[in-house]
Amino acid sequence: MKKTPHPTTGIRSRRLTKNTFHFDCHPGVTCFTRCCKDADMYLYPYDVIRMKNRLGISSDQFLEQYTFQAIRDNPHFPSLMLKMADNDEKWCPFLSIKGCMVYEDRPFSCRAYPLERAVARTGDKVERTVLYFIAEDAYCKGHKESREWTIKVWIEDQQIQLYNDMNDLWVDIDTLFRANPWGPQGIDNPAFKMAFMACFNVDEFKKFVFESTFLSRFNVSQDKIGQLRESDVELMKFGFDWIKFVLTGRGPLMMTPSKDDAI
Repeated sequence: MKKTPHPTTGIRSRRLTKNTFHFDCHPGVTCFTRCCKDADMYLYPYDVIRMKNRLGISSDQFLEQYTFQAIRDNPHFPSLMLKMADNDEKWCPFLSIKGCMVYEDRPFSCRAYPLERAVARTGDKVERTVLYFIAEDAYCKGHKESREWTIKVWIEDQQIQLYNDMNDLWVDIDTLFRANPWGPQGIDNPAFKMAFMACFNVDEFKKFVFESTFLSRFNVSQDKIGQLRESDVELMKFGFDWIKFVLTGRGPLMMTPSKDDAI
């Protein structure tokens, strides 16, 4: 596992003080696809689902072929990063001379740029504080384009809202990991490996749910079982619920009552 700090990339972020910004990206911009080379690209659980399904491969294959883990802002849980090609320019593996080959299922970091969204939540409160920033790479000429966007229209145009919803669920789980639930073993603890599987390796997690004693130990309705068989997204959410239960004892997941409990 690479234990590297976030590289210096010439990116600066400024908080949006109004609801609009200027940006456009198209083949006529001189830096077109520059952001797809030597990129420091974070991947989130929903990104993995979208991309592995687009490619028609398992999550295990996707993780092995296209990603690596790196310790970044959370010292107790590695970030999942997209692996660049092994060439001089370090192209994104999904970049062609015409642009992105997985554009409709591109990861959140690509999709949202240049808009950055910061979410804060205090304790167990449901309310979230959301702030927006604009990321500006030194090489990016898209910021000098005349096209103006509102935050709302950009989110709609780039189909970001679903990603925001999925990533908010992930933020809650990542917050739990920041308390170092693995103890002195750290990420060598087998519990970490199980948690990582539940977050990012949805196909292996599915095997764990259906091919172990899991469903006999937890009270899962037949409707939910049907959803888990059919939907990777439901499996991802269920994995988050399982992690929350294991680490905190809270959440919607419940153990199946034992015979002794019924006496």
